Amino acid sequence: MFGSKKPSVPRPLNDSGRSLLSETFSFEGTLRTSGAIDIAGLVKGAVYTNDLIVKETGSVIGPVETDKIEIYGHLEGKVVAKTIVIGSSAVVKGDILFSETLKTEEGADINGYLKKTESTSLEAAQGEFKLESIESKEAKEKEKEKNKKGRPKIVASN
Repeated sequence: MFGSKKPSVPRPLNDSGRSLLSETFSFEGTLRTSGAIDIAGLVKGAVYTNDLIVKETGSVIGPVETDKIEIYGHLEGKVVAKTIVIGSSAVVKGDILFSETLKTEEGADINGYLKKTESTSLEAAQGEFKLESIESKEAKEKEKEKNKKGRPKIVASN
């Protein structure tokens, strides 16, 4: 009468809809889903999904790997995606790697490197930017320029 009639095989998950993390929602950790997510709250950690929208009130602090992303809020971290849309209200602080298309609207605030790549995962894209070598190369060039200005160049000597 009160026995359990649960099936022994778990039922498959349905990823047909979009999940919404509302403005009052705050999450810390790794977020993984094969579905679509709209973030209006705060996520601190890596995000792995097929389709992501960061709403105007949303913030993501951490790396993002997705097929498609639209950013209208704040994102701080490396982004790897096939298709990227950066809205006019977006603030992005981090490197952006895309394999198909990148669209930026006028007014978007982007602070990082942009690169079209064949890589579609964060692991494969780790070597895409050698920031330490780029920055150290720039510093060495500035140091050379500084040294050139300080001493006159010897053209000929007897």
